[in-house]
Amino acid sequence: MNTSSTRTATSLFLRAAWGENTPQAPLWLMRQAGRYLPEYLAIKARSSFWEMVRTPDLAAEITLQPLRRFPLDAAILFSDIMTPLPAMGVQIEFNPGPVVAEPLRRAAQIEALRLPETREIAPYVAEAIRLVRRELAGKPVALIGFAGAPLTLATYLVQGSGSKDYEDFRAFLRQEPALAHRLLHKLTELTIRYLRMQIEAGAEAIQLFDSWAGLHDQEVYRSFGLPYNQAVFSALAGLGVPRIYLAVGASHLYPLLAELPCEVVSVDWRTPLDQVRQFLPHTLQGNLDPAVLLAPPAVITQEAQKVLKSGLGGAHIFNLGHGVIRTTPPEHVAHLVEVVHQFNRHNKHNKESA
Repeated sequence: MNTSSTRTATSLFLRAAWGENTPQAPLWLMRQAGRYLPEYLAIKARSSFWEMVRTPDLAAEITLQPLRRFPLDAAILFSDIMTPLPAMGVQIEFNPGPVVAEPLRRAAQIEALRLPETREIAPYVAEAIRLVRRELAGKPVALIGFAGAPLTLATYLVQGSGSKDYEDFRAFLRQEPALAHRLLHKLTELTIRYLRMQIEAGAEAIQLFDSWAGLHDQEVYRSFGLPYNQAVFSALAGLGVPRIYLAVGASHLYPLLAELPCEVVSVDWRTPLDQVRQFLPHTLQGNLDPAVLLAPPAVITQEAQKVLKSGLGGAHIFNLGHGVIRTTPPEHVAHLVEVVHQFNRHNKHNKESA
């Protein structure tokens, strides 16, 4: 039985994720476990990326490292959005970003993709989740699991590797729409099974990363993105965990994101939260520019308070607009955590100065 409900009463993060306008904004950071921490780099020096992801003890240790430094309100499992794809028969390496050995652009390749049973999809992820939950037992820190959204997974599978504009994939959607939908249907089912596995193992919230949704106009997203994200979230309804969606560079899509059956929408740094609220009925997550953490503490304080004030008027989970930059000084993260936790969202002065 999933135990997420036992922590709902004490976890500030879960309270806000379920829509409570909490007196403090809970705080976690995308990529909080990883490349900016010296203790992570020490593990990375002796282990490949796949070894870290596929070794439950290592993945759990990396997940917990930022919690030992900072009083964060949530942990996110150390993994990668590409993790479930090898179970479909896709060969992926990291150099340093994901590289697909054979980009999928032909019908035969897409038909050959197998749909693995839930227990076959990265079982080491489930074990890492159980290890982290054991370490967090009794603490008001929620554990977030995650997956890549079908459209973003398809972006990498068709393009083959990272790209500035992913022009091959964008062309593929228009030249081979039927093939694109067939691929997206398979990826949607894979994602549902993968996230269900994480929830069964003990993840208390899940986030769907749609890193490249912002590449597309509304018409393309409505056809190739929105229905598949809706299917993923709908399949996870009633499982007792809040569902979070992130699309980067996607402010033009916010009117469509209002149709997503999830509890939280994460907003990047390009649009103030008070402007986004007019489009979205969800808890808002975000949205400090990650580059602010490279600035002096006084600037961090100023910019964080802007985000906190902009987030007033509804439930808000403080986060970055995207991941922690690798050159971020850990002491700057510590300062940010202190600033956020000291901000009283119910204070009359803070509301009037927003």
